[in-house]
Amino acid sequence: MEKVYVTREGLEKLKTDLATCNARRMKVAATIEQARGYGDLRENSEYHAAKEEQAMLHARIRDMEDKLTRAVFIEDQDIDATKAYLGAQVRVLNKKTNKEIVYSLVSPLEMDMARGRISVQSPVGKALLGLSVGDTAVAKVPAGDIVLEILEITR
Repeated sequence: MEKVYVTREGLEKLKTDLATCNARRMKVAATIEQARGYGDLRENSEYHAAKEEQAMLHARIRDMEDKLTRAVFIEDQDIDATKAYLGAQVRVLNKKTNKEIVYSLVSPLEMDMARGRISVQSPVGKALLGLSVGDTAVAKVPAGDIVLEILEITR
């Protein structure tokens, strides 16, 4: 079984999402029971919609439970904070555009590009991981190489 490394925040969010999905599962089951009372199941759109939602919800719950069983929380004392690591915020300078960007390096489950949270498995995340302040990273992306200089690493 492959481990899934997560931050404390990511682990808590996963647990909260799982609890929300489990609560939703009960509501969907009640909707299915109610829709059964509407008659012929072959032509009952409410029933089929609820069954489809139930199937998707169960798949999502199984996926989250699997990730939780494989989740490994990274302890702060286990980390060399002089290098970019899972959970770090890395301020970089894009050498081509001459703009500074701050990325939070997170696990694939915590990725949120809109908030600057990039996966350590993404091209940019892989390029930054393990480097120190002053190092230059080259991320190979479909649009070409992105050259980033690491300016600061914080928690």
